[in-house]
Amino acid sequence: MVVNIAAYHFAVIDDPPTLAARLRERAEALQLRGTALVAPEGINLFLAGAAPAIDALLDELRADPRLAGLTAKYSHSRVQPFARLKVKLKREIIAFRRDGGSPLHGRAPSVTPDTLARWLDQGHDDAGQRVVLLDTRNREEIGYGSFENALTLPIDNFTELPEALAPHREELRDATVVSFCTGGIRCEKAALWLRADGMDNLLQLDGGILGYFERVGARHYDGGCFVFDERVALDPQLRPLHDAAA
Repeated sequence: MVVNIAAYHFAVIDDPPTLAARLRERAEALQLRGTALVAPEGINLFLAGAAPAIDALLDELRADPRLAGLTAKYSHSRVQPFARLKVKLKREIIAFRRDGGSPLHGRAPSVTPDTLARWLDQGHDDAGQRVVLLDTRNREEIGYGSFENALTLPIDNFTELPEALAPHREELRDATVVSFCTGGIRCEKAALWLRADGMDNLLQLDGGILGYFERVGARHYDGGCFVFDERVALDPQLRPLHDAAA
């Protein structure tokens, strides 16, 4: 089986080209494929390969004190879902293009998958407020699945989210809003920026949909989770929609 990881970490990277070159060299040597993004605010990885190779790369990255907190979400496939390795330098590890959206000096408050599932079971949070789930992904991704009754927005790019959400802000004032995305990176940026913009009732789902699938499974979720490789989407058991050797 091929091991697939999604991993990101916000950290001050003062030498992105150096880190990117080192990452490319090691990933190539370990015969890994996928995409790695390196920016002044951190790294974002979608990689696949043999389990020992994945473990070796993660161990080497975590040996860098800036990346010691790097965590990964795992899934498996019968075949390699990436055609080649791409390592890219970016201005952001996920483009949002707004000041105050990079969690380099602290994260927005979060909720764990288990707590969110319990809130959804009981119909409110622990303070008795209604819970609204905010999908920060684009319309193509949402087409493959989302949380039941989630607020979804007709966006094609993450940068469009603040404007698309604006008409809903007033109706959400009495709710606990939980933002979510595939692996956590977009909801982390969105939650931080929106809270700074006055939406102090907004939390982020720790680990995103993939983290929720790992901990909770299908409860309160309808469909699968779109991923950006040849598997297309994962079901709540983290099985690929398309796997050529299946």
